[in-house]
Amino acid sequence: MLDLSVPWWEFVFRGVVVYVFLLVLLRLSGKRQVGELAPFDLVLLLILSDAVQNSMNAGDDSLIGGLISAATLVGLNFLVASATFYSKKIEDIVEGRPQILIHHGKIDEKIVARARLTRHELNSALRSAGCNKLSEVKIAILENTGAISVVKHEASANPLKANDEVLDR
Repeated sequence: MLDLSVPWWEFVFRGVVVYVFLLVLLRLSGKRQVGELAPFDLVLLLILSDAVQNSMNAGDDSLIGGLISAATLVGLNFLVASATFYSKKIEDIVEGRPQILIHHGKIDEKIVARARLTRHELNSALRSAGCNKLSEVKIAILENTGAISVVKHEASANPLKANDEVLDR
């Protein structure tokens, strides 16, 4: 229970490698992985944790090995959080930057496609913000968290036009 099958430093090294690998992998997979999770996203994260377990513990089932791995992950998380707090450049690399999805009622299709947002997801976020048509949207931003922030035009600024696109329900 207390005997390690590999040296303590190997647990730390393996934990660092797995942490960095998963951080890069999830960062590359897009903002949706970080924000509100769809059921398939949650399943992916749960399976990922199981998939990397043996790569972190080298088959060691000792109590000390588990504690070293856990301490390594918590320590790395603290270091990454501190680095992103103190450095804008590191924050941009780790967390990304907010992206403008809609500006004055015009959708930026390239950014929406790159973020892999469906029209249904975008319309749902706009309706949640109280917008019934695109012309009501002054700006919609995909935040670092994966959430969509919406700022509406003033009510009198955009009366309904004949060619206005009404959001589907």
